[in-house]
Amino acid sequence: MSIRLENIKNPFFVGIAGVGMSAIAQYLQGTGLKVSGSDRFFNDGKAGDIKAKLEAEGIKCFLQNGDGITSATDLVVVSTAIEDTVIEVRKAKELGTPIIRRSELLAMIAATKKTIAIGGTSGKSTTTGMLFDIMRYAGKNPSVISGAGLVDLIKKGKIGNAFVGSGEWLIIEADESDGSIVQYHPEIGVLLNVEKDHKELDELVKVFETFRNNSKYFSVNRSNEYARKLSADAKNDFSVDGNDPDAGFRVTAFQQNGFHISFKVNSQQFGLNILGRHNMENAVAATTAAALTGVSLADAAAALQRYEGIYRRAQVLGQKNGVWVVDDFAHNPVKCAAAIAACQPVSEKVVAWFQPHGYTPTKFLRKEFVHEIAHALRDQDEIWMSEIFYAGGTAVKDISALDLINDIKALGKKAFFVEDRNRFLDEARPHLDKGTTLLLMGARDPSLEQFGKDTFNAL
Repeated sequence: MSIRLENIKNPFFVGIAGVGMSAIAQYLQGTGLKVSGSDRFFNDGKAGDIKAKLEAEGIKCFLQNGDGITSATDLVVVSTAIEDTVIEVRKAKELGTPIIRRSELLAMIAATKKTIAIGGTSGKSTTTGMLFDIMRYAGKNPSVISGAGLVDLIKKGKIGNAFVGSGEWLIIEADESDGSIVQYHPEIGVLLNVEKDHKELDELVKVFETFRNNSKYFSVNRSNEYARKLSADAKNDFSVDGNDPDAGFRVTAFQQNGFHISFKVNSQQFGLNILGRHNMENAVAATTAAALTGVSLADAAAALQRYEGIYRRAQVLGQKNGVWVVDDFAHNPVKCAAAIAACQPVSEKVVAWFQPHGYTPTKFLRKEFVHEIAHALRDQDEIWMSEIFYAGGTAVKDISALDLINDIKALGKKAFFVEDRNRFLDEARPHLDKGTTLLLMGARDPSLEQFGKDTFNAL
């Protein structure tokens, strides 16, 4: 059955509380469709305020019990995590209602706009948010479908991961983890980096090669070994190590002072209130993509000076009893190492806590987690882990976060395991001296935001 976006009036999202699903749901609601959805987290009461925020946008939310799908439902949207045994999927099949993957729907939406697709194994959400801010500042009125909430939209009571603008541009994240990135044919494709995550490197390179070939204009980070190899035109690329004369956009003079970074792109000075060299790379990627749409470097710098950040990406919760608390979405080896390194200029000591997600990805990346985290830790720094987050399903629980901790200990680093994260602060408190930064890391678990707030409040 052929599905045409212009014929859809009443889509239903199964798993609507998920960040990728909620973003598309809000976007379609904003274009005039009548959107509804369900989520098992609604059944368990674990969705935080997402349900209320969706309903505030006019989206009707249901428990995951099948009641939300009726004869009026003309499309059911599912993510790759939704199994065929879920009651809504069974009911949709009984009613003959078309079922589509989230990624397929996003590709259909992207085909209706001039799309900028942000790809890479790390930094997509941050780069998407930064680019959205730059293009808004430049008067281009873009739309955005993101994997994380922008702080300035969250302040307006929204989830913050979607916005329908009046302009011709749409900014999206292009996900490589499920291979859906190959479905997009963007006006501009951006490749931030290529690191082992979800797939082996050779598989990822093939996926990103298709992404390049599908993009009208393509920009890569020439300072990343594998991304550089996929360059289509060096003048559209960026380099963050200052010594690539072929790159059209080159970074020099990077510095981090506390929670502020500064650098130059070509001759334009930039300054942002954010942590880390990796966020400089994200800012340069966003600046480069904006430049390809006609935005000046000066406008990009002015916009990023006002950048407020995005949800759980190097998000500073505050300082209490002499301890800074930073909440971060880091969840793969390179991201965790970068988050730790970003906190080190702030404090003499970093105590990092990490909740891995998924037994299969944790087992797949065990060696990389151990190597990257151990390499990032200074002698005085510590890594703590709680048990792997289990989201349900048929996963085999054949690895523990304790295995990673023991591996890191064996390399001579300070590593600690506390199975129940609710006991973490009590056990770690004697390690949190004044002048320490406490870094909280983890993804996929919707309760992590509240965990971060609770940890800060209990300090």
